[in-house]
Amino acid sequence: MASWKGRDILSIRDLSRGDIELVLKAARRMAPIAEGEKSSKSLEGKILATLFFEPSTRTRLSFESAMIRLGGGVLGFSNVEGTSVQKGETLADTVRMVEGYADVIVLRHPHEGAARLAAEFTERPVINAGDGAGQHPTQTLQDLYTIWDERGKIEGLNIALVGDLKYGRTVHSIATALAGFGASLTLVSPPGLEMPWEIVEEVKATGTPVSTTHRLEDVVPTADVLYVTRIQKERFPDPQEYQKVAGSYRVDLPLLREAKKDMIVLHPLPRVTEIDPAVDRTPHAKYFRQAFNAVPVRMALLEMVLGVG
Repeated sequence: MASWKGRDILSIRDLSRGDIELVLKAARRMAPIAEGEKSSKSLEGKILATLFFEPSTRTRLSFESAMIRLGGGVLGFSNVEGTSVQKGETLADTVRMVEGYADVIVLRHPHEGAARLAAEFTERPVINAGDGAGQHPTQTLQDLYTIWDERGKIEGLNIALVGDLKYGRTVHSIATALAGFGASLTLVSPPGLEMPWEIVEEVKATGTPVSTTHRLEDVVPTADVLYVTRIQKERFPDPQEYQKVAGSYRVDLPLLREAKKDMIVLHPLPRVTEIDPAVDRTPHAKYFRQAFNAVPVRMALLEMVLGVG
């Protein structure tokens, strides 16, 4: 793990297929510890700082769980109220200050590029926990881990990305990552929320088959993975534009009658109306397992960037 020590995890683009496979295999070894079946003190004496300038539930709690499961400690904030950021402290100064208190920094920020900027001001490893509509590399790693763990492989699968493909950072990241794994992609979005053309071109350039449609029902019979995202109201500059596309898709039991028996439904959560709760009881539903998988994946990354294991 020596080459990973001190490494920043800022974008999925910074990781090769070999890097990703290394993380997935390490995460599988972590799963029993994440489940509480085994214990570890590998990060005893180490401290994780969680700097969340934007609300989060799953990402923040899973990072904290990962660190605590490995015997480490956690400090940080979950919103900027009550911090010096409200007094006008810059991101650079916040990061410089925090590096004196912690061994690794996890940052979520509303502005794209914030994590890369933060990494320039500290020698501590910085992990990007989401920067605006930009990157969310650890979410992508847990998504890839879930597909690999549930289906036994990634190569050769037909993966449909559904919903807000314009503003959704999770789908931007996973599309980029899947391009290196020999999967084929189907992009399903309402008109006006298509995947940015530069990401489509980047994926196609790797030889990955990419098809696009506005009709969810067209892709269900052939999909191996249905990766559903919510229409993100908070990312829309114009509320009226949001209202036009809200509720465009809904995965429900009638839709899934057409699905392959082993097709899995993923969602980065939180969901709103796009997956009927009745789907939760079907064998297709893997989104809560996907949420749990954040813990072993983030445990693996924390050990790796701290040079342990």
